[in-house]
Amino acid sequence: MIVIPAIDVLGGKAVRLHQGRYDAVTVYEDDPASRARSWRGRVPWLHVVDLEGARDGLPVQRDVLRRVAEAFGPDVQIGGGVRSRETFEGYLSLGAARIVLGSAAVHDAGLVRELAFESPGVVVLAVDARDGFVAVDGWTQATRVAAVDLVRSFADVPLAAVLYTDVARDGTRAGPNIEATATLASHTPVPVIASGGVGSLDDLRALAARGIAACIVGRALYEGTFSLEEAIDAGRAA
Repeated sequence: MIVIPAIDVLGGKAVRLHQGRYDAVTVYEDDPASRARSWRGRVPWLHVVDLEGARDGLPVQRDVLRRVAEAFGPDVQIGGGVRSRETFEGYLSLGAARIVLGSAAVHDAGLVRELAFESPGVVVLAVDARDGFVAVDGWTQATRVAAVDLVRSFADVPLAAVLYTDVARDGTRAGPNIEATATLASHTPVPVIASGGVGSLDDLRALAARGIAACIVGRALYEGTFSLEEAIDAGRAA
């Protein structure tokens, strides 16, 4: 299982939210590009999110994301506010190899499908869920779209991956929702990336044991719960 460090950008800084709440922010790095540079060459991918973009529906931290992509290298996946072709292409122009689309998959599924077929292996479908139902607009709005149903609706699309986040666990280090992640993986032919709640090396081992392809890790790395090298080794345990 691949370990993917995360940089969530808010106000130009690397932060983590607690359970997706914008009023529960912890700042970890004043210079996100510096953090990205420290991970360069040590992991195959870096996950970067413009949190203001995710909430507001358009890119806000474009300059910061450009510096992060330049610092890490080409294998960056960027998300946050990708609701149009213009934004999609704009993020690609920053040097991103993958673009994460979540809310757009609910609001404009046709656009997401078009972009994925035009750029096979580039689109990452983000499925952010509370109690099994998709949350959109920076996780601020609940829907009645079941996470499994959303994934099934894109089963014929050449996605790079599906990114599953249990919003209630994100930033808590309480452990990922392993069962829900594994269930989602059984409904899609593409790799599934787990996200939300990783707080121990055992969490990573458990995901790897269930055949999950990759896992995003944020707060646990920033707070030194374990090192990046230890996380990588745990991901290989299975």
